[in-house]
Amino acid sequence: MLEPLITHIQKFVPLTLDEQGVLQQYFDYKEIDKKHYLLNEGDTCKAQYFVIEGCLRMYFIKENGVEQIVQFGIDNWWLSDYSSLTLHTPSQFYIQAVQQSKILVLTQDKQEELLDKLPQIERYFRKVYQRAYAAAQMRITFFTDLSGEEKYHHFASRFPDFVQRVPQYMLASYLGFTPEFLSKVRGKKH
Repeated sequence: MLEPLITHIQKFVPLTLDEQGVLQQYFDYKEIDKKHYLLNEGDTCKAQYFVIEGCLRMYFIKENGVEQIVQFGIDNWWLSDYSSLTLHTPSQFYIQAVQQSKILVLTQDKQEELLDKLPQIERYFRKVYQRAYAAAQMRITFFTDLSGEEKYHHFASRFPDFVQRVPQYMLASYLGFTPEFLSKVRGKKH
């Protein structure tokens, strides 16, 4: 079940067949049901998750009781509460399966061992984290510069399959809308 991860890694760094075999020792494969929680608020995050197939979401609950989705993880994406994971502090987030999902789990301890064994994997993670950080910066720009309608159309044009994959109320939460606002925007013709 590591084939999708190996393919992803090799987009950034080469791996020999022996090195691919070494990876097997460090990842746990899991199939999780829709609505299954990998992390609850208040727990310390112990792992990061590579989505082979499916969809995860990371969210928190605002003071008014409304869920605010901050990130999704779909096929070939990583997801974790990196602050909790690296600082060993209680998480402010939940990580939950949106769909039945197949994931690879890499604990912090196993990652450290893996990086000692295969140093080039550190380069892989650096490149993945750089891309994630750049995407977060773009999301901030996108959220401050665009109107609600522009946000939706921009997102839908960049990720059309994703828009069809997640429930409308979750997409609205991620974009910072009410489901009603999103419904009106989607209903308008261009």
